[in-house]
Parts: sequence; structure tokens; C-alpha cells
Amino acid sequence: MKIGIFFGGPAREREISFAGGKTAMENIDKSLFTPIPVFVDGNGNFIILNEALVYSSSIRDFYPPQSYQGDYQIYSESLGQLSDEALEAMIATIGTRITPDKFKAYFDFAFIAMHGPACEDGSIQGLFEWYGIPYSGPSVMGSSIGIDKIAQNDLIKLAVGLDKKTATLTRQQFNTEDIAVLFESIKSQVGLPFVVKAPHQGSSIGVAFVKKDDVNDFEKAIKQCFFIREVSLDEWQSTNKKEFVQRMANLDEGIGLPVALNNELIYHPAVLLEKLDQHFAENLPTAVLVSSNAEDAILFESFVKGQEFSCGVIQTPDCVSVALPPTEIIAAVEVFDFKAKYQSSATRKRIPIETSLDNLHKVQADVKKAFDSLKFGVCTRIDGFLTPEGNVLLHDPNTIPGMSPTSLIFKQMAEIGLNVTDAITYFIRQSIRERIRTGKNIIKFQLLLDTLDKAIAQRIEGLKNRNKVAFVFGGFSPEAQEASYAEARKVYGKIAATSENTPIPIFVTGQSAATASLYVLPTNLMFKEFAEDIVKALDGSVHPLIVQTRKNAEAITLHFTGQLVGEVSSIEASSLSTLCQQQINFVADLTLDLPAFS
Repeated sequence: MKIGIFFGGPAREREISFAGGKTAMENIDKSLFTPIPVFVDGNGNFIILNEALVYSSSIRDFYPPQSYQGDYQIYSESLGQLSDEALEAMIATIGTRITPDKFKAYFDFAFIAMHGPACEDGSIQGLFEWYGIPYSGPSVMGSSIGIDKIAQNDLIKLAVGLDKKTATLTRQQFNTEDIAVLFESIKSQVGLPFVVKAPHQGSSIGVAFVKKDDVNDFEKAIKQCFFIREVSLDEWQSTNKKEFVQRMANLDEGIGLPVALNNELIYHPAVLLEKLDQHFAENLPTAVLVSSNAEDAILFESFVKGQEFSCGVIQTPDCVSVALPPTEIIAAVEVFDFKAKYQSSATRKRIPIETSLDNLHKVQADVKKAFDSLKFGVCTRIDGFLTPEGNVLLHDPNTIPGMSPTSLIFKQMAEIGLNVTDAITYFIRQSIRERIRTGKNIIKFQLLLDTLDKAIAQRIEGLKNRNKVAFVFGGFSPEAQEASYAEARKVYGKIAATSENTPIPIFVTGQSAATASLYVLPTNLMFKEFAEDIVKALDGSVHPLIVQTRKNAEAITLHFTGQLVGEVSSIEASSLSTLCQQQINFVADLTLDLPAFS
């Protein structure tokens, strides 16, 4: 089956999407699927990307091509309106442009790894519906709910009850009403401190936190979430101007281009520098930059004290929802925003939440009820807080969870025995099943589903004949264990995605090669955050919530892997040759007499 992997897109989250596309390309099961990389540029053009470019570190490394970049790193929107001929010539340097009416000629299924507006809000899902292409994730309706934080609060309240104070503020109100009066109004509705959110962004973009009774902090937070950047004359005169306009174009630290200045839309950093110089030449005290992709309203939520968590919900092959073990997010920062999530070590994750078993069951019950009531389907990760009183407050359903190999959804699915490759197969299979439920193309999609289920069963049957590759990692110090674990995870994913090999993770502890202890690890332990988490699990203990969740998910685990989750088992080095045919060794000073893997 040919799978179009869609990544990039026009939203601010395009670099995260690009990374997710790489994950899908690398980890998709090559024995079942042929992946086709489909890059979506900032203007919504669909491009069959030259595969070597998939592994670039950033979109701007290849698009627009370097000959178009000049002195700045830009995205395609900064080039303005190109002629059809110029656009085709530029795209031809990286791949082949295709139109939606030609999708069926290239792939049988669309795997969506894109985030944010137009990418996970039902827009592209509706496009696939129109052209009869089965796609991954929830339906158009579920996707539209999943992107709208204001609507989510109302619907979750109807589904499970939601004792959380909220308020909204429109751009018109902000522009016309007194800021001090607005501040008093918001405080009266949600209290202090509170969180401010841009309601239609993904990946925690457009999030601010107001904790002091200070109207200036309030105004700053509002402008941040409306994607407004004010520049003072002093700032402009004292800054490195070229670096400043480059930061404005960067999606992780600026508001992104194009921006409006004095009601003029500016696309390119060089033009922005020129226009700001002209603006301040008139000795005006302030310039106001507004993103062209700004919000019309923002959301305020009362600050919740409690344990922050994220909990995925998936489905059995027969569409019965199953809540996964919830992950506790232990933050060293006040706001779990874009940078905390993707660009720092500001958080740690723990599965499950450290609380009573009754509270854990309550979390799972509520996220499952919200998933079912809001008609999400396939997979949705729902975030929330568990208060000290044991109350569950849900928010921010995410219908296209992050797709890095260490993403929360993959960690949670690993606890029921699915590695990243198995999880991607689940997303594809279950999405085809979900498309059948919409009542469109059901005969075609049922045949596709039957063919895939047969192929999955044949793959499972053939696993026993695959070459078993042991990769030995860990070591004789915490530092060696952590370093080798980072490398071992990458190798594990690559081996699991091949059609010829099966990975066998072997973890080593001890003081030296002479006293080394070796352990065969089950799938879930390859998705822990740190090697020290593996060490703690070597006694074989499993949290009772995870035991119960595995039982609830048995139909899923068996359908996609053919076996239930294994246990930690110790092994002698001399026995490795009976367990596997080849090895990769990451442990210094440990020699094992097996042929090397290539």
C-alpha cells in the first residue's frame, strides 16, 4: 500500500510537522507500506519531495532553495506572489508539484503529520474527503473540535463536567475598550493568576501566563497571544536590525511573516527592515507589527494547581475506545509552551501519574468519555490537571499528537506493547476503519481494510523467520548508560521498521565486563525517558494501572504485534547466540562473540 506522508504546511508548527514527517518516513513498516513524502509548503502547494531532502535539519535548508534565500533564512511566503512559471521552476528543484485531483495516482492513503490551523482543523481532512482519499486521524468534525480551544471547553463541560473558569476577549474589544477595565473584568471572571491562550494554534504556541496584579503584564500577555509585537524607537536604534527582522521571521521566536505594519503587509525580512527604518525616521515612538495569521479572539482560563497530565485514547479494531496510561508532566517552567515542549529539557515525564489508583482510573474514565462524546475516533491525546482534591480538569484535545519517536503518545502506546512502527500501522489501519464509519466509499475502504488486515496477519506470521538483531547498550556507569541509550533508541526504531530484521534490546549493568548482568527488555522499556528509568524497572515490577490497561488493550496489542507485552528477563552472555543472529554493541569494554550487524 502506498502511503502519502504529509508534512510541512502553512501553520507556525511546520518545523514540528517536518520532524514528524521524518519520523513517519523512517519508522513506517517497510514490509507493509511504501512511503511517499509529500511536502506542503507555506502557500499550500503539494510537492512529492526528493527523498534525500526529508532528512534535512530544517525546511529552510532546502525550501526555498538557497539561491532564493539571500541574506536571510525565509519560508516560501516571504517570496510574495510568484508567477506560475517561477513557482514551477522553484518547486522542480526539490520535487514534483501535484494537485489534489492527482493524489490517487501517487498514493492510496494520506498520513497527516501536520499540525495547527488548516492542517488539523478539518481543512485538509475535508480536502481528502472530497477526493475520496482515506486519511489518518479523526474526522472533519472531530478535527475541527480538536483545534478550537474555546469550543472544547464548552463541549467537554457537557461531556464530563468541567469546573474551570474561562473567559474570552475579542480583538475588537481589545482595540476599543480601556485596558484597565478589561483587566478587572477578566479577573472577576477567572481570578488571578490565569493563563492566556491563542485558541486555534497547536503545539502550545500563543500561550502566556499572568500571575501578578499588574495591568502591564496583562496587556503584554494579550499582545503575545494576538501575535502583536511592539517595537520602541529606543529598541530599534539599539538593536542589531538584521538579527531583529530575522527573529521576526523565525517561527519559534518571532510572530512569523508576513506581518502588517501601518496597514501594509510585509513579506520579506529585508523589506521589514527598510519599512521600520522609514517608520522611525519620522521619530514615531512605537511601531506595531501584527501577524497576518493572528487570532480574532483569545481565551482566558483560571490557573489550576495540580498535577499536569496527558492521556491518549485509542481504539480496538472494533472501535471500542481504550484510555492509555496517563503521563504526568513535571515542569521546571511555569508554562508548558512551545519551547518547553520541543526545545529544552524543562520537563520530565512519568507514566503513570504519581497518585492513587482510584485517581488514575478517574483520569482514564474522563478522557475516554470525552473521546467518545466528542466523536474523535482513531487517536486523541487529551491534556488536563489532577487537583490535590482528586478532581480531573480536562483541556486541549490533540487529534494529531506529536510525532517524534519520544512523543507522549508513542511512550503510552509502548506500555501496551506497540513500538513506533506498530503505532504508525495502528494509525493507518484504524483510520481506514474510521473512514468507513462516515458512510462514504465504504466498499472501497472495506476492501482496503481487509487487504491490510491480511497483510498485518502475514507480517506477524513471518516475524519468527526474521533475522534477530541484538543491540547491547547500558554500561558500567550512569553516564555510559544514558549515552548509549540515546543511540540505542535510534537503532531500535530503524531495525523495527525493516522487513528483514527484529530488534532484541539487551541492557547491561554492573561494575565491569567480568561482573556484567544482561537483561532482555520488553518493548515499553525502550520508550522510557532516561536509562535510569530502565534500571528501576529491571526488577520486573509493573504498575497495577498499566497491568489493567494492557488487559483492556489486548485486542489492539495482539492485532498489531501478535503477542502480549513481555517481561524483563536476565540472560547470560553465552546464551546470546541462541537468541539472535547478529549484534550491535554500544557498551565499551564488553566483547560478545557474535557477528556484527550492517
